Amino acid sequence: MTKSLTGHSKDLGDNFIIRRVLPALEKRSVGPFVFFDHFGPVPVVTGEELVVRAHPHIGLATITFLYDGVITHRDSLAIQMDIRPNETNWMVAGNGIVHSERSKFDPKYEVLEGIQTWIALPKEKETTNPSFQHLSESEIPIKKEKGLTFRLLGGKFLGLISNAVVHSPLFYADIDVKMEADAVEWNLSSEEEAGLYVSRGAIESGGESYTMGSMVLFEKGSKVTFKAKQNSRLMLLGGEPLKEKRHLYWNFVATDQSLIDEAKERWAKDEFPKVPGETDRIPLPN
Repeated sequence: MTKSLTGHSKDLGDNFIIRRVLPALEKRSVGPFVFFDHFGPVPVVTGEELVVRAHPHIGLATITFLYDGVITHRDSLAIQMDIRPNETNWMVAGNGIVHSERSKFDPKYEVLEGIQTWIALPKEKETTNPSFQHLSESEIPIKKEKGLTFRLLGGKFLGLISNAVVHSPLFYADIDVKMEADAVEWNLSSEEEAGLYVSRGAIESGGESYTMGSMVLFEKGSKVTFKAKQNSRLMLLGGEPLKEKRHLYWNFVATDQSLIDEAKERWAKDEFPKVPGETDRIPLPN
């Protein structure tokens, strides 16, 4: 059993760095989470450091969380929403949605940095109608202990319940932990597995040290344990793994390959709904 994963870096140009942790050869998913990207930090100079043209999704929910900067989300539901630090955008693709993401200049923030994850929808929900939910900082449940701030972004954990609409048992949290905080030990149920990603700083878990870009894995029914070696920022994700295998192609996730083939054809023929205000789109990969 793999005990940790290490993200691999990609430079998307202009020094915009992505660290991708999931999916990995050693571990395709953690709970229902099938994709995990840490983007930035990149200096914000022009406000156009991140430009992701209109592109489609099916069969999943995307969750965006920011540490620094501002990103404007636009989608084919005619929703336009700015996301700022300590906020989340939850977008359920279901049977098909198209969206774009563009950073914007704000003098409050010198860099752009955040996390985007994908959650595979349960088989019975993967063709549901698309939806979008934005949660401001004040809408996110928080638990504070000595040197530790726990923000529950989705699901249930530590007695907290998130306002985010989710479609399977899961938990997703941002953790700000200082060196002076006590060692942490949180129990998982017999059906839950977890991953703990180090976004900033360093921690110790199971006698091993982990730094930025590492995700520590915890098996079903075990304990999430760690101690901060530096002031750190962590992301906790997990829950009950979905029963069926998932096919992943580009931005599409499905239990049935035919759903992905259909989505590929729809995008190639420009049959997905349009994003108001967007005139360009990302073509289907060859």
